[in-house]
Amino acid sequence: MAGHRIYTTSLASVYPLYVAKAEKKGRTKAEVDQILLWLTGFSQAELDDQIAAKTDFETFFARAPKLNPARAEIKGLVCGVRVEEVAEPLMREIRYLDKLIDELAKGKAMDKILRG
Repeated sequence: MAGHRIYTTSLASVYPLYVAKAEKKGRTKAEVDQILLWLTGFSQAELDDQIAAKTDFETFFARAPKLNPARAEIKGLVCGVRVEEVAEPLMREIRYLDKLIDELAKGKAMDKILRG
């Protein structure tokens, strides 16, 4: 999957879609941010900077201060693909994020989403 189009897509272009998906199901932008912060180790200010700078996914995950080790517990299907079986590391990180946003939109409790 090297060179996949999503790698060069900016987080800023997808972020509003994550927020809209969550809000449509009665969840909040703050919860979307909480997921992103938990997954990557960015602070809120750093996350806001990454979005404002239109950082692409490849750079976003490369700059992540501390990817959460509990992310390995994220399992299940995203777009018909089993997250835990994605071989390409960057694509797996993106799929982890997609899965967490899906769980949020499906009404799962935040402590369960964040593998608490």
